Amino acid sequence: MIVDTHVHLDDSRYSDDLEMVIKRAKLGGVKASLIPGADPKDLPRAVEICEKYENIYFGIGVHPYHARELDIEYLKTFASHPKCIAVGECGLDYYRLPEAEGEKLEEKNIQKEAFVSQIKLAIELKKPLIVHIRDASNDSRNILVKEDAKKVGGVLHCYNASEILLPLSEHGFYFGIGGVVTFKNAKKLVEVLPKIPLEKILLETDGPYLTPHPHRGKRNEPLFTTLILTKISEILKIKEDKLKMIINENTNSLFSEFKRG
Repeated sequence: MIVDTHVHLDDSRYSDDLEMVIKRAKLGGVKASLIPGADPKDLPRAVEICEKYENIYFGIGVHPYHARELDIEYLKTFASHPKCIAVGECGLDYYRLPEAEGEKLEEKNIQKEAFVSQIKLAIELKKPLIVHIRDASNDSRNILVKEDAKKVGGVLHCYNASEILLPLSEHGFYFGIGGVVTFKNAKKLVEVLPKIPLEKILLETDGPYLTPHPHRGKRNEPLFTTLILTKISEILKIKEDKLKMIINENTNSLFSEFKRG
């Protein structure tokens, strides 16, 4: 069985049929899921879900779009929960920066400060990071190296195919591969995928977003990690059963809780 290492089950789009979503995943061979922290106000809902369902876990963190809302002490109140197994998703996202140079620089600095604070929190708690990187590969890599994030390692969520991030595999980082790999316009990711060390690949959906082919346009869900696995198997020319075993080992190496689950 496999694990969806990044899915926003606390999103309102799952409110009406969450139990069926989780059942479908289990019946399809997805044994567990990890809910990343993104918007601080959603954390109580993530905890509620994890307490109700056995193989659902969560991370504490603030997405770069919510960097101004970061409150480390608030995050710490959730850190001792037995289902809290990661810090993030945290990181840098320069995709929607303000146009004015002064405002742009201010936004970048706020995101960087929040990112560094969450790396320090992960090291303090001895929990791996879930890292969000969009249009910010250089700064993200430099911060992770400078802040000695290899002490805890983590996963580069929705890996963006930037080759300058590949050396982070030597710093304890894994590469989360999601539905984008099935898109017709994902040529760069398809090209770079074989360059990722096989022992550093993880599966994720980022549901409800980035739904893989052939379900694009619909809500994403953990079951669809199986479609992502199939596509990676085709690209790497590795039998699906063998690849599943390797990725399962990878997941257990970073998140030992899944091994026990």
